[in-house]
Amino acid sequence: MILTITLNVALDKYYKVPSLVNGEVNRVEKVIPTAGGKGLNVARVVNELESTVTATGIVGGHTGNLICEMLDAEGLTYDFFKVPLESRTCINIVDSSRNSTEILEAGERIDPDLVTEFLNKVTDLICLADIVTLSGSAMKGMPEDIYYHLISIVKEQNKQVILDTSGNLFAKGILAAPTLIKPNRQEIEQMIQIKNASIEEIISFCEEYITLGVKKVVVSLGAEGALLITGNGVWKGEPPKINTVNTVGSGDSMVGALAVGLSKDYTDEILLRYSIAVSAANTLTESTGQINREDVSKLYEKVTITKLS
Repeated sequence: MILTITLNVALDKYYKVPSLVNGEVNRVEKVIPTAGGKGLNVARVVNELESTVTATGIVGGHTGNLICEMLDAEGLTYDFFKVPLESRTCINIVDSSRNSTEILEAGERIDPDLVTEFLNKVTDLICLADIVTLSGSAMKGMPEDIYYHLISIVKEQNKQVILDTSGNLFAKGILAAPTLIKPNRQEIEQMIQIKNASIEEIISFCEEYITLGVKKVVVSLGAEGALLITGNGVWKGEPPKINTVNTVGSGDSMVGALAVGLSKDYTDEILLRYSIAVSAANTLTESTGQINREDVSKLYEKVTITKLS
């Protein structure tokens, strides 16, 4: 079983507008609500890929109840820790030129005692899992080293764990040496303070994570594909040219594919090819974290893999 952990669950709303004009009334043509937060997007994709998954995290209030109702309607298995707070709402506005503008609520502050109770609950769920994914931001009030603690719990049980976050959460979580990390190009450039960093510069920086004990580093490069850096070599994968509809959730889709690939013990090259195909398939749908398996199959054959070292 794959367990996805979302520390900052959200109700995601996709707004389609003819154009987005600052300071004026903008009328929405289409609304697509989704039970969101990065880990739920991961869970949805894992489920679409026909692997067993359970989503956990923290929800609360009327929004939290709505999120549970939406997951029930999708048939997605979840086991949340419920708190007396209101879950957040996040908005993605897409215009006719397919420009995407995201408005993300931070969410309410959680009490430290509730965080401790949540960690106890998650420890029990990890016992049932083979692969654990940790995705996205944390609720206000959570310690910056919470991912470090979660990774340590997973490793104590000899399970594999994927970390996909940023900032201090990433910096502190990486010290626990997760199995796989998935930063994107922009996050790496911020860390090395080089704008438009070359592939060589990105690889050189990421190889340091391998020396820290991380087994695999996957760097998503947007439309350019992704890099996979391991102790056995470096690969670059490129998807075919496609007409994207909505890019939000493509990184989460990649994490879902990576979790499935690890659970099936895919080789490095197949793991990279598969994750790029799934990520690209997500961009062909309007809904966040949604894929079509037929799209994945078609794209998989067209992904180009090059071994760089």
